[in-house]
Amino acid sequence: MKSIFRFLSTAAVCAAFAVSVYAKTAEIGQPAPDFTLTDIDGKSYTLSELKGKTVVLEWTNPECPIVGRHYETGNIPALQKEATADGVVWLAINSGSKGAQGDFEPAQVKSWLAEKHAVPTAYFRDQDGKIGKMYGAKTTPHMYVINKDGVLVYAGGIDNNRKTHIGAENYVRDALTALKTGQPIAKSSAEPYGCSVKY
Repeated sequence: MKSIFRFLSTAAVCAAFAVSVYAKTAEIGQPAPDFTLTDIDGKSYTLSELKGKTVVLEWTNPECPIVGRHYETGNIPALQKEATADGVVWLAINSGSKGAQGDFEPAQVKSWLAEKHAVPTAYFRDQDGKIGKMYGAKTTPHMYVINKDGVLVYAGGIDNNRKTHIGAENYVRDALTALKTGQPIAKSSAEPYGCSVKY
């Protein structure tokens, strides 16, 4: 009987531990949840190993019309180029499930990125949606900025205009500029917009 209680007690502790591990989500002003993902070239990236660098996480979907607009007009590729030229690590993540809209095979992703002149540091397929759910990614695009200390300092939409980026206030660029110049980030969160992540 004692062994049964011991087993149940151990199971309860393990279950509680599992819940606490998987319940951890991204919060502004807190350390960004760590993760490891392998990109479409087979290279593994662990977020915590990127401390000392500013990191942008971009949730994306090549077949989402809103993502398409930001890429076809050169808005996101231009921001990627600016950021990576400043030493920012830009990680594009597609959390669409296997076979979902925009779940391209690596060769197709590479062709799409080349066509759009996009230059993320890496592109990942998070097909089980684990990382997307950990960060609460709702839309494509959904943007996150992590400072050199590994703290999440911005989460939300890329800008304040759902119809066109022309003349819009680009919150990601503003956050990166603030970090670069040592200024406080004026807006640390904004409502994301775009297509739903295809979990």
